[in-house]
Amino acid sequence: MSLSQQTPYRVIYGDTDSMGIAYYANYLRWFEIGRNELLRAWGLPYREIEAQGIMLPVSEAFCKYRTPAKYDALLIIEAILVPEMKAGLKIDYRITSYDGQIVHAEGHTRHAFMNRNGRVIRPPDFIRTLIRQQSGLPNV
Repeated sequence: MSLSQQTPYRVIYGDTDSMGIAYYANYLRWFEIGRNELLRAWGLPYREIEAQGIMLPVSEAFCKYRTPAKYDALLIIEAILVPEMKAGLKIDYRITSYDGQIVHAEGHTRHAFMNRNGRVIRPPDFIRTLIRQQSGLPNV
């Protein structure tokens, strides 16, 4: 396991505008797909995190569009966890063509840790331990 996960995705017709170009907001949805698959690869899907009373709302999202993705293109969504954890998580993303030759977009999301009552909390121990295991860093 590692701090990154690559997920293939084919651009469907519903992802595009009338010109066959992927609609800009879908890149954020693709970031979410990458983030979910990264956590799932670690054996910790969102559903399990939420079952432990932890929510991970997005507090910041950034996307730099490089080259438009088009209908039926096969993409790779790469999600990379930034291991330095303060009060939340930061995940970087890179969306490329399947062969890696074209970069379509790069960006990141930041996530706060919240309890079921909507209060911001410190990162829980089970998340810190998991990130430490994945990164090989002694203290995260």
